[in-house]
Amino acid sequence: MSFDGIFTHAMAQELNGILSGGRVAKIQQPYENEVVITIRAGRKNHPLLLSANPQYARVQITHIPFTNPDVPATFTMTLRKYFNAATLTAVHQVQNDRVLHFEFSTRDELGDELGLRLIIEMMGRHSNIFLVSKRTGKIIDLIRHVSADQNRYRPLMPGAPYVEPPKQDKVNPFDDPDRLYHELERRVTPTQSRASLLQQHYQGLAKDSAVELALRLNQGDNGWDGFFKELATPAPTITTQGKKAVFTAIPYQSLSGDQQHYPTLSTMLDAYYEQKAEHDRVLQQGGNLIHVIKNVIDKDRKKQRKLKRTLEETEKADDYRIRGEILTTYLSQVQRGMTSIELPNFYADNQPIKITLSNQLTPSRNAQKYFAKYTKLRNAVAHVNQQMQENQEELDYLEGIMAQINVASPKDLADIRLELQQQGYLRKQKQKKGNKRQKVSKPDQFYASDGTKIWVGKNNLQNDQLTLHTAKKTDIWLHVKDIPGSHVIIDSSKPSEKTLLEAAKLAAYFSKARESANVPVDWIEVKKIRKPNGAKPGFVVYEGQRTVSVTPDAELVDKLRTPPTK
Repeated sequence: MSFDGIFTHAMAQELNGILSGGRVAKIQQPYENEVVITIRAGRKNHPLLLSANPQYARVQITHIPFTNPDVPATFTMTLRKYFNAATLTAVHQVQNDRVLHFEFSTRDELGDELGLRLIIEMMGRHSNIFLVSKRTGKIIDLIRHVSADQNRYRPLMPGAPYVEPPKQDKVNPFDDPDRLYHELERRVTPTQSRASLLQQHYQGLAKDSAVELALRLNQGDNGWDGFFKELATPAPTITTQGKKAVFTAIPYQSLSGDQQHYPTLSTMLDAYYEQKAEHDRVLQQGGNLIHVIKNVIDKDRKKQRKLKRTLEETEKADDYRIRGEILTTYLSQVQRGMTSIELPNFYADNQPIKITLSNQLTPSRNAQKYFAKYTKLRNAVAHVNQQMQENQEELDYLEGIMAQINVASPKDLADIRLELQQQGYLRKQKQKKGNKRQKVSKPDQFYASDGTKIWVGKNNLQNDQLTLHTAKKTDIWLHVKDIPGSHVIIDSSKPSEKTLLEAAKLAAYFSKARESANVPVDWIEVKKIRKPNGAKPGFVVYEGQRTVSVTPDAELVDKLRTPPTK
């Protein structure tokens, strides 16, 4: 299910029940298009995420950790200024649209009551978050400024009056006393399905919701009424069909597959979006890194293909030598001005061989030309092989960096950027006086089922720090076999078989083989690991390892983040 009007309705219910009457405790903007407002309600802190992300626009209570920028954004400062000790009085949806209004009450500098409205519009690339004065109806600030040249329907700038998005002439399915769907039934044709008619005439229905309602209409009014009755008490569900996962506020009869149920809509969205949204944030913040790496990888791949062609040409070296020797032997038969000649090949039972000649050269110079080509190609073999090896090593290294970015969290990007600066792929930034030298961030910590600690390095600098400096010599080290991935350390010299398998699954998950099955993972004691002189970050060698095959398991990874209860 997309975050359509039906799901927005259910989420508004959930947030009203949890947050109404709560006070604003903290405001943060960890990412460009996302704000987290921590609201204290029911003696608990609830981090409310409002996301205007073009792909993952949503509203929910989230418990996914995030990292704040060093300098708060302008929108954050505006919210902090106006929401000091503000109380959330209500959350309501506009019709059945993907628009939520958060009503806040606070006081201004003079102590007078001040009504504020925080509006989030979840509309793909047009998603936005507005802070609006209820008294004047004007926009105080918004997370994405849009000039009049870009949007002529309504100005999206501070100080402009807030104008609602263009309204569609559709019926709110939660308020349909005339039961429009009876009339729509008569319009169903082989080319116009019931689901598409529902989408055209009812507000806020994504395709999957329309298909579900169309199916339930087979039961008549009871099916329609039953759907909206179930929404009053949601049963959040993620249905997995092959590799596709779909989230819904209630179990959809039109969806088949494995179902996972959650206590709240917000916990379900955390489970659904954790990897997707996290990866999207990494792509946004690490865009310049990815661009630089991809350019070098493309250049290296082209170079490797060119070197391979050169190497294939060197295989013809003996052919040039043979032609030169035959020409030299039968030089008296060659006349200047010839463009080719057929001569007996004494290396192949005197079978005739056609030899191309330059009509501008003497017979002797033609023979010397073939010998020169032979010498050049023979001497090139060693040089080309060395270049291919060096080029392939750089390719492997950079593809490993790309694999790390694919499994990275936003906080890991600083280490990857630092490493690329150290290796000369990015220009080093001038360090200001008084600024401390950047420290490598700590690896992720996990807990095996028996409580044994397991550390996972998420990039090369973390891997080096973890394996070569932090881990004890008797600890167990793991890494996927011959594939870029994380260094994993088990804080034990004799881990149980279950702990070893859990650590191996972590190593497989945080590697380029995340989507594969039966991934081979090497394990060995840390004391048998060594780093060759001059090797790039993250590269180590070892002997005497043992190997176990495992399949990455995302659910297990989430489970191992939390210490087991005693």
